[in-house]
Amino acid sequence: MDQANTELTPAVAGKPVYRRDFRKKDGRALFLYGFTPHVEPPLGEQAGDIAKGGELRWHPLRREWNIYAAHRQNRTFKPSAAENPLAPSQPKAAPTEIPFTAFEVAVFENKFTSLHADAPAPAADHDVKRRSAKGQCEVVVYSSDAEGSLASLSQDKRRLLLAAWIDRYEALFDKGCKFILPFENRGEEVGVTLHHPHGQIYGFPFIPVVQANAAAAFSEGYNLSDDIASFRQHNLLIAEAGAVSMFSPPFSRFPFETWIAPNRKAPGPWALSEEELDGFAFLLGDITRRYDEYFQRSTPYMLGLHAAPAETFDHYHFTAQIYPLLRAPDRVKFLASVEQHTGVFTVDVMPEHAAEILRAL
Repeated sequence: MDQANTELTPAVAGKPVYRRDFRKKDGRALFLYGFTPHVEPPLGEQAGDIAKGGELRWHPLRREWNIYAAHRQNRTFKPSAAENPLAPSQPKAAPTEIPFTAFEVAVFENKFTSLHADAPAPAADHDVKRRSAKGQCEVVVYSSDAEGSLASLSQDKRRLLLAAWIDRYEALFDKGCKFILPFENRGEEVGVTLHHPHGQIYGFPFIPVVQANAAAAFSEGYNLSDDIASFRQHNLLIAEAGAVSMFSPPFSRFPFETWIAPNRKAPGPWALSEEELDGFAFLLGDITRRYDEYFQRSTPYMLGLHAAPAETFDHYHFTAQIYPLLRAPDRVKFLASVEQHTGVFTVDVMPEHAAEILRAL
């Protein structure tokens, strides 16, 4: 499959966005997003087997599904610059995951996937409750440049990334996914093995416990818009842009935890106005810049977009949540026994103080 470019709607700041659909030799889909149609012919590829195994197992005491995917042990680990699988391919060089010499934003199905549309039924060799690990795992490459961050991307490139996320939300909901999580792991402290600026998307066949609890809270009347107004009055606000706020929640679990959310209730980025999308994109770069300035290094963090799961759009309030893995410059926040065994977090920095520090940068 190598389809002509599709023009997406809506446009970004009046500029059209195009998506090229390409099928790799091993059967995986690759999507190229850009402000201009992508027409370059592909270079050569290496075909290989794609692991489609894995399964879901139910934890009877925590009452949650977990993913088991032993084949992920063999995924790419800290490759050299010459072996960067997320770089554009080059003639007469070993092929990368992207068989083109140039691209703006690329999304492709993960070769070392935890969830797969063709995941087989699990073996019934003992009494543990199991399910097929059906779903989707994708890699999102922010840029053809091997170095950079959400802060170093231009505002236009962040808006293009948002357009790609929104397009993948629509596609994965159409495939039957129940919850979709675009996320970014940054830094070796989080376990990152590829430093090329990128994130991932997981399309789950179930609604995880965290999102199920959040959906229940919103359904039962919790109003984040009211809280955002309160945070502003209590100096928890870090910055605002385009009717979108960035703040340190008073109930943060990580030191310097930051949320970005539209001031009004909206289920996901697909429901944001042009002004809100612009503000959201700006603040994604702004918080990365603030973290790096305060910690004086490339800050390790976990970013996740918490949009509404399927069938909860009417009451859910979309947030982006960023959890840094540092509690001070050169001091890692470890999730140790209390956090891991009970789920009760011990927070080393008061959110009010974190907001004051980040606001001043």
